[in-house]
Amino acid sequence: MTRSDRDKATTRPRLTGEKLTTQEFSQLAGTIGGYPYVKIVLDRAESVLHFIDSADGTLHVRYIGCEILGMSLDELARGLDSFNDDVYRNPDRRFYLGTLALHSRRGDGGGTGEGRADDAFLSLETVDVDTMSQEMLRFFYHRVRDHIDPTLPLVLKPANHRQEDYVAGIPESEIPRVLSHELYSTASFVPLNDGQAHGRLRVFRSEAEYRADPEPLEWHDIVVMPRVPEDIPRVSGIIHTEHTTPLSHINVMAAGWRIPNAVGTEAVDRIERAGLAGRWVHYRVDADGSDLHLEAAQPHSDGVPPTPPAERVTVDRPDLAPTPITALSELRAGDHVRFGTKAANLGELTHLLQHGSPRWLGFYRAPRPPRDNLLRYLARQLGLPENADEAELVAAAQRLVKEYTQVPRGIVLPFSLQQRFLDSSAELRSVLGRLDSALLSGTWLASRTSQTSPTPQAAQATQTTQLGELCREAQRLIRTTPLPDPVRTEIDRALDRHLYGAPVLVVRSSSNAEDLPGFSAAGLYESVANVGGTSPVHGAVHGAAHEAVDGEVHEGALDGVLDAVREVWASLLSPRAVLLRHQAGIPLDHCGMGVIVQEQVGATVGGVLVTCNPLSPQDFRNVYLNISPRSVTEVVSGQGAPLQYLCNTMEGGSRTVSLGTATADLDAATKDLVGRLALISRLLQSHFSPDESYAAPVDIEWAIEDDRVSLLQLRPFRTAG
Repeated sequence: MTRSDRDKATTRPRLTGEKLTTQEFSQLAGTIGGYPYVKIVLDRAESVLHFIDSADGTLHVRYIGCEILGMSLDELARGLDSFNDDVYRNPDRRFYLGTLALHSRRGDGGGTGEGRADDAFLSLETVDVDTMSQEMLRFFYHRVRDHIDPTLPLVLKPANHRQEDYVAGIPESEIPRVLSHELYSTASFVPLNDGQAHGRLRVFRSEAEYRADPEPLEWHDIVVMPRVPEDIPRVSGIIHTEHTTPLSHINVMAAGWRIPNAVGTEAVDRIERAGLAGRWVHYRVDADGSDLHLEAAQPHSDGVPPTPPAERVTVDRPDLAPTPITALSELRAGDHVRFGTKAANLGELTHLLQHGSPRWLGFYRAPRPPRDNLLRYLARQLGLPENADEAELVAAAQRLVKEYTQVPRGIVLPFSLQQRFLDSSAELRSVLGRLDSALLSGTWLASRTSQTSPTPQAAQATQTTQLGELCREAQRLIRTTPLPDPVRTEIDRALDRHLYGAPVLVVRSSSNAEDLPGFSAAGLYESVANVGGTSPVHGAVHGAAHEAVDGEVHEGALDGVLDAVREVWASLLSPRAVLLRHQAGIPLDHCGMGVIVQEQVGATVGGVLVTCNPLSPQDFRNVYLNISPRSVTEVVSGQGAPLQYLCNTMEGGSRTVSLGTATADLDAATKDLVGRLALISRLLQSHFSPDESYAAPVDIEWAIEDDRVSLLQLRPFRTAG
């Protein structure tokens, strides 16, 4: 079609009896997430259904205002909020807005319950903020159905949890439906990080096959695996052949490495057909693409460098001045140079819950053209009149945060305490000195002209092994060296003072060499859960009795805590951690490890959220959550597939993107609490924002017990861009 033909096709009235064909759909369609789509507007006043030319991304509201009502763009912008209210919230609205998307069934039909395998079908969906009632959805579906070629199946796709409940009350024989998570689970391509790479393709059909392969992964490899584990070294690209989450540790690390990363469920078959396994390829992921791109390529003409391109990540040197063990509640964000980023942020969170923040409204106060701000939307979410003043909004925000969230009590061991321990052992000082010298001099890196190894890669493998031996020796000494008596006593007294009565503890890492621009360190350092606590009630955790005697922690319980502390300290010197930091240009003597000892909370549901939509970076409305009915660890480790939610923090509402490996969705009460948590996370984003744009997203680990949310970690969320 010519452009004028396309315009004519969109504006010609579609009266009863006129049908949209597959050919015409293709002529009008744009593409998003790999799916062809056409936006539609039903004008009830004129009994006309408009099929909008969607190739250029025209918005529903702009089409209605300019093409149907004859408004200028300035007029539309000035009244945008009231216009949106009329088309999305008014129960007696003139216009019904929707999107038709074209899908192809796979296998058993993708859950639609209609037609045969490999048939095409259309889904009808409203905007996720639309408040259509059950009867409005029924009316809309049947009117659209009347204008579609009867040979092309049409199913209704509920846009949010409220609509799912409405549709559940309509017989499927009357309105066939497909849920968002059913479509997501059949998607053969999901872009996680866009980008491109030139490297060698390494294909593994299972993690066991990867573990058994004697040839280690190199930095220039592009790894293909069902779910790439979190402990791989730095590589040049990742392809998961099973669905995973953008928030797993390895995918967060990949974003920091700025490498292409995608889910491609059909990748192995494509690679085998093209004979690309083990060969050098060009690999590209486009954020708005419909598939990943792989094509054969030649190796680097000048040979492969032994290390990835040099990076320099800036890190504040740790403050090693003598510092006492301190309660989390006494820390603030600026204490990261003495206690580590994680501990400082938890301390800041604890302070916020008690004292509030003058920055609660930041995200909603910032201009979002053509809107001056989003404060009226926040007022709605807080149950206030839209014209509530800022003092009322701040007070309501503080009540929400304080009522529903908490930070488990705990203590933090500073960098200076770690240094006192390291300095107490001559053996430790010696091995750390040798490790530091090797890194500074580069003697662990092979010369390209090495006479002892036939290739630079073989030389690198030999020298990396030597580096690993130094790291493992340092870790062994840290785990086995007794703590000096004064250090042991200081930890014992801090536990008794701040954590007395806690039945179970978790011991967590808190370094200054993490959560940095270009270096996230997600999953790089150890945490130890289920450590015997300080409860006065006799019991056993991991086989060790724990109790308090005469105001001090029982020796058995204390030894368990000290072993966990040493394990966390040792994780700073794992071969992988040392190598990745070195590749990022972070000197060994710039790295400290604080240790958080916290009361471990029981949880019925846990997860991770980010205050953005990592699958759609332009989406400023939604918070993206990964949820496990078992543990936060299951989400971040990548071992299981969590539930995935999007919660709208402007207009409200939520939807399930994926059920993961769960057999059922969350109950209504938990969904409601998750929605409150999403709104709270926006307020926290405002407080922790590094500038006045308030646009920098945060990553929060959390756990739900009864009707309270424990905040376990907060850090910046950095995308590959």
